[in-house]
Amino acid sequence: MKYALAFVIAVLAQAAVAEILVPARNIRPKEIIAPSDLMVKQVEVPGAVASVDELIGQEARVALYTGRPIRRGDFGPPAIVERNDLVTLIFRNGSLTIATEGRALGRGAEGESIRVMNLSSRTTVSGRVRSDGSIEVH
Repeated sequence: MKYALAFVIAVLAQAAVAEILVPARNIRPKEIIAPSDLMVKQVEVPGAVASVDELIGQEARVALYTGRPIRRGDFGPPAIVERNDLVTLIFRNGSLTIATEGRALGRGAEGESIRVMNLSSRTTVSGRVRSDGSIEVH
């Protein structure tokens, strides 16, 4: 029994070494990741990204260094709204819809929540970025 357990542990340790993706060059934050930016490396790294489809077209959220593993929090969808962009703020409550102009206080991708200053009232509100770049106020 003791030998069978040692064999299972040895097999699992070998299976842990897998192919992961690493940057082929240094990638700065806010850069879009292209297929030519990636290379495959065989190493044991828990939580490292192994699928090319997860990375292509995504935006680096932090600096990615050549040969180092890429983790899920290091990238995300490209930002649609940049800081200081003029955006349309939309508030909906039942059949009532109010739209006004605002200035983005942060950057964000579709579905992310950012802070925006309402230019009419100068108040800061939070809202979710929509696919067209407008902000739906919470």
